[in-house]
Amino acid sequence: MRYAMAIDIDLCTGCQACCVACKVENNLPNEIWWNRVLTVGGETMDTPRGRFPNLSMQFLPVNCQHCENPACVKACPVGATYKREEDGIVVQDYDKCVGCRYCMVACPYSGVRQFNWKEPEYAIEVAMGGSGVTPHQFNTVSKCTFCIHRLARGEKPACIDVCPNRARFFGDLDDPNSDVNKALQGRNHFKLLQDKGTKPAIFYLV
Repeated sequence: MRYAMAIDIDLCTGCQACCVACKVENNLPNEIWWNRVLTVGGETMDTPRGRFPNLSMQFLPVNCQHCENPACVKACPVGATYKREEDGIVVQDYDKCVGCRYCMVACPYSGVRQFNWKEPEYAIEVAMGGSGVTPHQFNTVSKCTFCIHRLARGEKPACIDVCPNRARFFGDLDDPNSDVNKALQGRNHFKLLQDKGTKPAIFYLV
């Protein structure tokens, strides 16, 4: 089994529902975001390309790429970052993490790993995360987990379920009938920074 995600950037409208769903589902502290939606357009953020009236803008959702050959795993000196053998998901063990941030330096996908610089603080006192979410800790690195607590219950990651345009697809690459394989069939796609040799599990459909 090898879990992967496909994102159709022609369908993505940049609404950032995936970002909010991820933050709520995983009970992320203030200032911590595992999902981001980048604007691909003009020279500055949130500006279109072209000249009026011929303007265009695209959006690029970015989270941990759950690489087949993850640089972060090789960089971690204590084994806190590791790839699960059963499904290829790259996870972080907060109890082992010593806060050295070597994994953040090694990862070529800037910003997908977040560091808890202080004791976790939340917008409200009641935890909003789903059951099974690992509590966040001070002085540790955290990142997207593909919602492993939901996968354990037979559910899909929160970002998949919440997307209003159904621009995200998830499943097992080894299963030809999985949603992600069906989405990839007959579609051109690319992966981020393929020249780095990390072999990401996130496909972008074009």
